[in-house]
Amino acid sequence: MRNIFLGLAIWGAIHPMYYFLTWFRAEGWSLGDMVQAWHVNAASSGLVWDLTIAATALSLWIIAEVIRNRKFFHLIAIAATFCIGVSCGLPLYLYLRSTPEGATRSREGQE
Repeated sequence: MRNIFLGLAIWGAIHPMYYFLTWFRAEGWSLGDMVQAWHVNAASSGLVWDLTIAATALSLWIIAEVIRNRKFFHLIAIAATFCIGVSCGLPLYLYLRSTPEGATRSREGQE
C-alpha cells in the first residue's frame, strides 16, 4: 500500500497542477481571479467547499498525530494539501505515516 500511496501523491500533485498552470498561463497569475473562477456557479462553489472542509479535517488529523508522535516532517502534507490539493496531501500523508512491514516487525521484536 505504501507504494500505491506514493504513486497517488505524485499523480495528485502533477495532474491538478497541470490544470492550474494551464489556467494561470491563459488567464494571468492572479490567485484572486482563480478563486473567483472557482465560484462561477453553485456546482463549482459546492466542490470548493467540499475540498476546503476535507483539507481542514485532514490538517487537524495531521496536527493531532504530529503532536502525539513528534514526526514534525509529516507537516509537509499540510503544505501539499493547501498548495496543491487534497489529491496530493492525503495520499502523501498516508505514505509518510505508513511504515514498511519489516520496520514494524523489527521494532516489535525489540520491545
